[in-house]
Parts: sequence; C-alpha cells; structure tokens
Amino acid sequence: MAQWTHMSQMLPHLTNETINNLYPPTAFPIEVRHFLAQWIEGQRWDDFALENVEQKNQAQALLDQTISMLQSIAQQTTNVVDKMKLMQFSKNMNIFQAQPLQFGVMVRDILNQERGLLDTSAQPQFQPFPNIESSFPNMQDLDCLVLKVLEVQNIRQKMHQMQEELNWERQNYESLQGAIQPNGLDPTLSESQKLQNHIQQLEYNVQAMAKKRFQLLKECVDCLDQCQTRLIGSLKAWRWGQHKATIGLPFDDNLNTLQTWCEQLLGVNGKLRQELVLLGEPMPELQERLGKLLQVLIQSSLLVDKQPPQVIKTQSKFSTTVRYLLGEKVAPGKPVLLKAQIINEIQARNLGGVPSDNVGELINNTAILEHNTSSKSTCATFRNMSIKKIKRADRKGSESVTEEKFALLFSTEITITGCDTPYRIQMISLPVVVIVHGSQDNNALATIIWDCAFSEPDRVPFLVPERVPWRMMYSTLNSKFTSEVMTEHNLDQYNQHFLAQKIFDKPDFSDDFSNILVSWAQFNKEVLPGRPFTFWQWFEGVMELTKKHLKEYWSEGLIFGFIGKQHLHLILKDRPNGTFLLRFSDSEIGGITIAYVSASENGGQKIQNIQPFTKRDLEIRCLGDRIRDISHITYLYPDFPKHDVFKKYFTEPQPSPVGGYIPVTLLTKVGTEANSDSLPATLLPGSPHSVGGFSGTDDDMDLEQILQTFST
Repeated sequence: MAQWTHMSQMLPHLTNETINNLYPPTAFPIEVRHFLAQWIEGQRWDDFALENVEQKNQAQALLDQTISMLQSIAQQTTNVVDKMKLMQFSKNMNIFQAQPLQFGVMVRDILNQERGLLDTSAQPQFQPFPNIESSFPNMQDLDCLVLKVLEVQNIRQKMHQMQEELNWERQNYESLQGAIQPNGLDPTLSESQKLQNHIQQLEYNVQAMAKKRFQLLKECVDCLDQCQTRLIGSLKAWRWGQHKATIGLPFDDNLNTLQTWCEQLLGVNGKLRQELVLLGEPMPELQERLGKLLQVLIQSSLLVDKQPPQVIKTQSKFSTTVRYLLGEKVAPGKPVLLKAQIINEIQARNLGGVPSDNVGELINNTAILEHNTSSKSTCATFRNMSIKKIKRADRKGSESVTEEKFALLFSTEITITGCDTPYRIQMISLPVVVIVHGSQDNNALATIIWDCAFSEPDRVPFLVPERVPWRMMYSTLNSKFTSEVMTEHNLDQYNQHFLAQKIFDKPDFSDDFSNILVSWAQFNKEVLPGRPFTFWQWFEGVMELTKKHLKEYWSEGLIFGFIGKQHLHLILKDRPNGTFLLRFSDSEIGGITIAYVSASENGGQKIQNIQPFTKRDLEIRCLGDRIRDISHITYLYPDFPKHDVFKKYFTEPQPSPVGGYIPVTLLTKVGTEANSDSLPATLLPGSPHSVGGFSGTDDDMDLEQILQTFST
C-alpha cells in the first residue's frame, strides 16, 4: 500500500485530465484503487501481456477477486453513498469477463504509470516541504563518528603507554652507556645495541600513531561537520513542517529524537575539543572548526515549540512555548531568562543582535527556561502575553494593515556545561498579523494562508510570490478545508474546476486551469464580480459552515459542494422530478442550498434553487430535518432515496411539554408558486400549507428566513 500512500499525496498536484487518464472512470475509477490499494499492490501484475493467452485463467481469477472484494467492502461499509458506488463499480467490472487479460494489462499499466509519476515527484516542484528523513543523520553516521572518537581516545592512551615505555628504555640505555668499557669488550655492548634498536622502533611507532591520531581527529571533525549539517537541515525541516501545518499538511511535532541528536553531537564536540587539548600542540584549524560547530549547534537548538497565534488581536491574551534542545546541558546556577519582543519585516531581515527599535509593546514578555524531568524537555512558556500597542510601517498603495507581517523574537544568554563563555541565542516565530478588531480576522488569516502555502524554504523574511499556479492554490484550499473540517473527504475535480472558474471569473472555461497563475489580489483583495466579498472570504465562510454544521454530511459524500450553474443543469437535466443535490451558495457567504428538478408550467422540467441555509438557520433546525420536511425532493443525485440516505440525521419528535401546553413543531416549507429559479425556504410552526413564491433573477436570492416563535 506504500505506493498508493505516496500517490494519494501527489494527486492534488495533478491535472484532472491526468487523473482521468490514469484511472478511467468507467473501467477502473480512482475509488477502486483507493479501497483495494493494499490488495492490488500485493498481486503480480507485471507479467500480464495480451499475447500471453496462457495467463487468461490467472487474470480471470484476479478479476473475480476484485469484483468479490468490492462487493464485500460494500456490504461492510456504513456509508450509504459509498456502498452504492462500490456495488456499481463491481457491476461495471463485468465488462472484462469476456477479456480478463485486458483487465490485468490495464492494472499493470496503471501501476507502472504511478511509479513513473512518483519518480517525477522527486523533483522539487512536487515536494510540499523538505523531507526531514532525507536530511536527518542516520544511526550509522553517528555510530561511525562515535567509533572514530573512541579510536582517537584509544590511540592517545596507547601513545601515552608507549611514551612511558620509551622514556623508561631511554633511561636504561643511558645507564648501559655508562657501564661500557673503553676497550669495547664489555658484554653489555650487544645489549646496548638491542636496546637502541628497540628505542628506535618505539620512536617510529609513536610517530606513526601520532600521525594516525591527527588524521583520525581531522576525519572526526569532518564527520561531525557532516552530521551536524544534516541535523541543522532536519531542524529547519521541522520548522518548515510546522509552518506548513497551518494550511493542514500533516506534521509530527515530536522533538525528542532531534533533542537526542543535538545532545549526542554536543558530547562528541566536547570530546574532540578535549582530545585537541591533550594533543599537546596547537591545531588552530581544527580548534576553530570545532568552535564554530559548537556555536552553531548551541544557537540552532532553540525552537518555538508551540507557536503563538498567527493572527493576534491587541489587548488579547495569548501563549507560546519555546524549547531548548540542549536544556540538560545548561550550566547550573543562574536561571536562564528568555525575553520576547515583537519585530517587523525589516528587522526580521536584519537580525544580528537584539533590535534596538521597539515596534510594539508586549506585556508579560519574559519566561524562565525550566526543565521537566518526566518529559526530559526544557521549555520557557509565555502564558499570558499580550500586545499592548503596535507601530505600523508606512503602507504602499492599496496595502492593508492585515497584509503587514510581524514576528516574535525570543532571545537569551546561555552557558553550556564544559564551555568557557556564554552564548547569545535567539529564534523568531512564524509570521503573525496584528489586528485591532475582530472584523479584520478573516483578511488577516488570508495573509497567513498565502504566506504558509507559497513561501520558499530559507526565504528572506517574509517574502512570498505575488502569483502562483492554480494547482498550488487548489492543493492549499483542499488541505485547509479537510483539516479545518477534520474530514478525509477531499474536494473533487468538479469542485476544483468550479473554484477555478470562480476565482478567475471564467464560468464558460472548460479547459484545464492547473498552470494558470492566480494572484494575491484575486485571492483576497479584489471582490468577486457582482459580490461584496473576496474569493477567500466566500471560501472561508463555506469552510466554517461545513466545520460547524455539515461535517458528517460532507464526510459521507452527501454534499456535492462547489458546482457552477452550467454543470448543475447538465447533470440534473435528465433526472426525474424530485432529484436534488446539495451545493454551497454562490452568492452568500456561508450558505448551503438545495438544487432540485421540478415540473415546469408547460409540462417540461426546470431546476429550482432553494434559498440558502446559513449557520443561523441550521442552528434552529438541522439540515437533515429540513430535507425531510421538503416533500418536493425525493432522490439525492443520482438516484439515492433521501429517507435511506439521510434518516440517520433525522431528529426524533420532542415529547409533549408538561402543564397542558399545545406542542409546537417547526417545519421547513418551500414556496411552490414561484416562477423564478430560486425558492424561499420558510420555517413555520406545524403549518401544512406552503408559503407563496417570489420573483427574482439571481441564482441564490438573499431573502431573510421568516422565523416565527410561539409562546404562551
């Protein structure tokens, strides 16, 4: 299933045409690949070929298993829509019964094409963020480094023993020299020669070991440099993943492994510096390299573990946590006090020390670095921070205050055990937008979304492109939508196409939008044609409505979602009266409407759109009950009986109140006398009669719900 796991992550970057070519909707739809992923990848498909007739029985067996498994999964699933889809897919597979080899070859080709695309995905444009594992120093790297350091220590010890032996033998040689007679006939002469030879051998061995020791020390520093470079890359990748998590990409925030590597590399650095001291002669190049590596490691080990909110309202409390990965190595004694200050974009680009110019006033902006023995983490938590005031830069042109980015800078001075001097360390947070009123929140969030989605690694703070390809924008919208709603049901190709038509204002464009550039202005500066809101304001409203009131409906695949008028009429035009689908309102922020087929006055058919239900409406009566109330709609597109699909969302009637009161029930009624394309949905207490219609021309008319409450 590993291949499908990687493939599914890549799908948002592919065009609709590529996806349809890869997974033919009528022969082998993408849903089949998804539901049977593990089984498919466990079979042998590579050997199939149309000319190998002897493989027909094998292909037939795999075809039968595919059909059987689809039927089995359909029986087990509780999702009515998925159940019906899977049963239909299993029936469609029967087209291969006459030529099962075609089925085997088709699956073979699909898997091969996937592998080819995954090979291509290794290119940078398909990487959502740097791969932490690829830059992370592996166990073999560190094991090799540790063994080299041990070898250096062993050589030093052997050299010490050898030097002591050499000193002893030299003393013996000098004693023998004094005892030799002038006539040269003394028997100690041969012993003296032997001793001299032994001394020369010892001297040679000491020199050889010294040379090997120096070479190993250099290799150790080189290896440490390589391991630390990869570790620093992993720390950057962790911060990059944390940045991308804002738009919903998966992120593992566990820092324990990285902390272990930091501590181990610090230990290796200390041992190597000790070995250089014990060397007895200055090695300025190696000493300087180890000093720089130590400084970089100490300074890079400060991370913002829990980021502050990226949209911060002045005078409001917020919290953040900074973690130091070398916390257990901090010299005991004086507590380490971290200070936070807010900096602007210019200051973020010129960080060298603590900025002297304050652009904002932070309340409760200091915290002590404290060690937690149970979690083995050392953190400073700012629990009740607040921005009292902010000084803004001069704005250019139409730039809004919600487009200005700041950051929090955390800094302190720290002393590590075994190091002679203290080190100044600092780290900045992710970009934040400072607002003064809740009405600015939506636009500020748009700035953060654009920054998180389209910034480059190691950029100049806080530069972002002005335009990006639509495929990147769609991938961002899909990730943000699914993460906010907390669903695994993605926006599909129809949703993607309609969103592109809307943001580019090209309702009649039917080609692929993938490589067309979308600008920041189109995203959240320019209002949509004929609307008082921007694309992001509209999309975010839909996202919030779905998150709070429609999550289960969306996750079950009961909401078609984003669909344009032309596509709507195309798919409903041949359906029976009463066929309906649920779509997000095109004209109202945070609304969902029901489009359905009804009879026209001349005996034909027409598509009706019921006035959108908003958050306020769904708080009064849920969507399931409203659908049950409306007798005009009977089948969810394409042909699912509404009572079968939505019965789990129907609420039970409330028991009669005590005290002799007459019970009141709120029902949704739709005007049946309207001649327009939109109908108002009205809540009336127990009324069996329909409300009169109205006339209008817009797709979704902005008519306020008539809400009546009764009391006695």
